[in-house]
Amino acid sequence: MRHPVFTLGFTLILLLLFAAGTASAQTGKVQIQWLGQASIKITTPGGKVIVIDPWLTTNPKTPPEYKNLDALGKVDLILVTHGHFDHTADAPALAKLNNAPVYGPAGLMEVWATLGVLPPEQAIRFGKGGTVTPLGPNIKITATHAEHSSEYLWKNPATGKNESHGGGEPVGFIIELENGFKIYDTGDTGLFGDMKFIGEYYKPDLVIIPIGGYFVMSPQDAAYATSVWIKPKYALPVHYGTFPVLKGTPEEYMKALGSNSARVFPIKPGEKIEF
Repeated sequence: MRHPVFTLGFTLILLLLFAAGTASAQTGKVQIQWLGQASIKITTPGGKVIVIDPWLTTNPKTPPEYKNLDALGKVDLILVTHGHFDHTADAPALAKLNNAPVYGPAGLMEVWATLGVLPPEQAIRFGKGGTVTPLGPNIKITATHAEHSSEYLWKNPATGKNESHGGGEPVGFIIELENGFKIYDTGDTGLFGDMKFIGEYYKPDLVIIPIGGYFVMSPQDAAYATSVWIKPKYALPVHYGTFPVLKGTPEEYMKALGSNSARVFPIKPGEKIEF
């Protein structure tokens, strides 16, 4: 029989090791990986994985090694900003692969549940101004306004024909991580005055912002929103170069920003940044 003091000491050691491991997990880095167009993979300081707007398998800008959804590893949560195919194409398959929930505009999630794209327990509705904590209380996700459209194109298995369904109202996301780092993913959007409010109220550290033009902001529009309204520390330009009409470039964005604004990361699809 073990002596009670030995047993108590051994238990204390295990508890200290567990606490140290937990503390270590909570002080990790924020990792952001751009996978082309608006597809983003976030790894939180605690090791949770959030994927935003996954369009990978047929995306011409996604590196070949990430066209297999298994390459993303375990995904804990999927966010979609609106119904267009270049933001939702792989969300249902990725959700089923990982048994992960998809959170998005209430109207879009209602359509998915009704059409059988995903079961209701995986197509989670929430709306602008709403804050959800599906990964625990230390990770907060708030839906914001976005100035865009949202249609969902669905192939009816009974007829074999494509159908266009309303996809609710488009959104952006404020994502606050365990260490307080805040990400503002604007979603597809044009300029709108409440970007100033979003910047002042949420004070994001990083903005993920489209710059391609035509369907979204131009580099000049995005630079104005970044420097005058949102005022983050860092900026990641996305949603450019995938189609001929998305002509904006990071170089144009950085030139319009000037040197006294956010630090810009003009990375290539597949590359990562850490904070």
